[in-house]
Amino acid sequence: MAPVIKYTKIFIDNQWVDAKSKKTFETVSPHSGLPIANVAEGDKADVDLAVEAAKRAFHRNSEWRLLDASRRGRLLFKFAELIERDIDYLAELESYDNGMVLRTAKMLMMNTGNHIRYMASLADKIQGDTIPLDGDTFSYTLKQPIGVCGLILPWNVPILMFINKVVSALTAGCTVVVKPAEQTPLTALALAALLKEAGIPNGVVNVVPGFGEGAGVALTHHPDVAKISFTGSVEVGKLIQQAAGANNLKRVTLELGGKSPLIIMNDADLNIAVPYAANGIFFHQGQICVAASRLYVQSEIYDKFVEAAVNYAKTIKVGSPTDDSTQNGPQIDEEMMNKVLGYIEKGKKEGAKLLTGGNRIGTTGYYIEPTVFADVNDDMTIAKEEIFGPVQSILKFDTLEEVIDRANNTNYGLAAGVFTTSLNTALQFSKHVEAGTVWVNTYLVGGSQVPFGGFKESGIGRENGIHTVDPYLEVKTVVVSLPKKL
Repeated sequence: MAPVIKYTKIFIDNQWVDAKSKKTFETVSPHSGLPIANVAEGDKADVDLAVEAAKRAFHRNSEWRLLDASRRGRLLFKFAELIERDIDYLAELESYDNGMVLRTAKMLMMNTGNHIRYMASLADKIQGDTIPLDGDTFSYTLKQPIGVCGLILPWNVPILMFINKVVSALTAGCTVVVKPAEQTPLTALALAALLKEAGIPNGVVNVVPGFGEGAGVALTHHPDVAKISFTGSVEVGKLIQQAAGANNLKRVTLELGGKSPLIIMNDADLNIAVPYAANGIFFHQGQICVAASRLYVQSEIYDKFVEAAVNYAKTIKVGSPTDDSTQNGPQIDEEMMNKVLGYIEKGKKEGAKLLTGGNRIGTTGYYIEPTVFADVNDDMTIAKEEIFGPVQSILKFDTLEEVIDRANNTNYGLAAGVFTTSLNTALQFSKHVEAGTVWVNTYLVGGSQVPFGGFKESGIGRENGIHTVDPYLEVKTVVVSLPKKL
């Protein structure tokens, strides 16, 4: 049974409003390919109103700015409680709009409240320094919120991305305008309603659904937006950085995907490595930025690993996201499904050996079989470009030195992993691989406490961890002249 769709309008100044143009757009279920609801289509006029509301809420005499830091944190704690109250509904809505397997959505939601509490607990711990400047002076620094922030969300894990960005910004004391992905606008609107219920003052949080060329461009170009945080493709991230530099030198945080290498050494325990490698690429249908999409296996165990990987992939059940036995659901939409199938065809044409999968499942929804390629080399398209689908590419290597260089031979640098029983191998790989996160004998393990972000074209800045608020703060130096005599 489909969840009730409660919110489809734009959220500005704690009010639900139609788009100024009165336009709407369809959000579609990846399960069936059928429309779920018509959502208000925001564009420049709506973004202008949202930014104006956020700017008012950021004024030095506003209710939000006059709140004690501890009170700001308690409001977000209330938000966490409301999410936990509505966890089943939010997980169902995420699955319905995004295609995420329902039990996966619930699993990801289970720790959401604690994730919010971790970030919100930092609200009254934002501290400056006193500085022993030479001369008769007293010098110190203040850390103050940067201002109105534009937060642009991806479609792959919408709830987690909303929480990461919005709670970090609010903890710092900023106000926000959120632009959810056009494929998955529903949970962002539902979360805005919970923030209102939690008592967030008017104008602090605004949500404008719409398309990148309308609402997204307007937000990134708006002169009153001080910062943009974006998660998505490298291509769009570069455009956002250009817009930020050409306008008012907005601060930017960018998380832009990857082509993450996972290394399986000869001494690895295959009973552990094979399932982790499969989950690293097939989890959420491969629609995660840290997917282990370049799987390097050392030559001595290559054939044995490939056989085990193929057998494991064949056991993965693809089907309805609401079925408790389902492991993989559909791709997000028809465009993404066709893109992934196109990469599979390129893999075959360029000489990779397709061992299982490679086809669409059925004609309803956007389902693809878990796919395994062997005999992949570094020059093949499937080894170079981010596929964002359930396609495991297995490459062979001989030495650690060789595979580190090959792993680093990419413009991406988001994540990496290694399976080995050698501490020296693990430490050498972790030291030399160019990636923001390195996993040793595990994969896809994280939490609120650890920073997340990438090297090179995988992004700029970090989210999560004890410094998650730093990108939303400015440091101000104050120097006070002291009397020369007491």
